[in-house]
This record gives sequence, structure tokens and C-alpha cells, in this order.
Amino acid sequence: MAKYFNYFPKTVYSTANNLTQTDIVTNITSRFGFEQSLRENTSAYYKYSIQDGDTPEIIASKFYGDPEKHWMVLAYNNIIDPQWDWPMEYNTLIKFIDNKYSANGSANATTQSGLAWAMSDNNVQSYYKVVTKSSSVGVDFVEKIQLDATSYNDLQPSENTYNLTNGQVRETITKEKKNYFDYEMELNETKREINLLKKEFVSGADREFRRVINGR
Repeated sequence: MAKYFNYFPKTVYSTANNLTQTDIVTNITSRFGFEQSLRENTSAYYKYSIQDGDTPEIIASKFYGDPEKHWMVLAYNNIIDPQWDWPMEYNTLIKFIDNKYSANGSANATTQSGLAWAMSDNNVQSYYKVVTKSSSVGVDFVEKIQLDATSYNDLQPSENTYNLTNGQVRETITKEKKNYFDYEMELNETKREINLLKKEFVSGADREFRRVINGR
């Protein structure tokens, strides 16, 4: 990442306590972003699922042959904070959950670890109504609708069959709860799917990055 900041412009910096003493520093507040039209152009990127152990540098080295193009992996996916916008490895995520919910576990009459508290089905993060519609050829779709606790408790599971011109459709309504552990796991998984700019566009993007960052 050190080479990445070599392209950034310099600026004069002084502290509020000493306005007469200044330093020339790298202006790390400069930003570069891809146009939305390019980011949404399906012919311009590959889909990629981040694996445990992957970093922006590793992916850039694997796909572009240069780990210093890590910025391209991040910027193309509009990732501002790699620490929180990048999926955690499993062991790191477990430690994160344990620490995040440690106060909840300690507040119980029977003290629990944060991880144990989060994994308990008694501690519900969200409630859902699940609507499954199927026909003779199989399941057509499943829809989850988030509810509040009162609506969840009032909901009665049901199953109905409707006769349509092209056959019957069976609609099943069930309900489910999600604990905090599953919530954190699923949230982490949503960060795995990214898009990678195709190699034929990399040189042009790199030139544009240097032009924009240098202001010329």
C-alpha cells in the first residue's frame, strides 16, 4: 500500500496549537471513484467470491499480477473501509461476535460469553414471516418478510391451495426467528460477493487514477 500513496498530492499541514510551524504531508483525503455506469456494466467485470485469507492485495496479485492494484479492487466495489466492509475470516468473526456481545452475556443472571449469548435462540435479532409458493413442478419462490415481535407471535402458520388456469399453486406460510449469531454470520457473508474490473480496462483505469489523484 505504500506505493499507492506515492501518487497522492502533497499539502501543507499545521496544528491548531502551532500555526507557524508547518509540514509537507501526503493528502490522504484525496479520493478516486469509478463512474456508476462502469460499475454497473456487466460486460466490464467478473464476479468473484472472497475466500477466507483473501485480501485486496492478494486478489489484485492474482487477477492483475500486481498487489499494488489493491485500490482497484476496493474502489470498483465502493469499499471505503477495508476493515469493516471486507468479510472477516471465520476465526476473526467468532472473536468479533464474542467481544461485541460480551456485555449482553455478562448482564444475564447466569453469566455467558458474548458468543454463547449471541448463539442462544432466546436472544432474537429479527422475526420473519416466510411465504413459500410452489406448483407441481417445484418451488417457485420463497419470500421472507420481517415482522415485529407482536406480529410474529400473532402469526399462525397456514397452507392454502389456489386453482389457476395453468394448474394449482400451494402457498405455505411459516415463521422463523434469527439469533444474533446467525445475523452476524449472514451479514458477513453479504460482503463476499464483489466485482473485479476486467483486465482489458485496467491500464486505462490506472492512467485515469493517476491523472485524477495528481490533479492533472
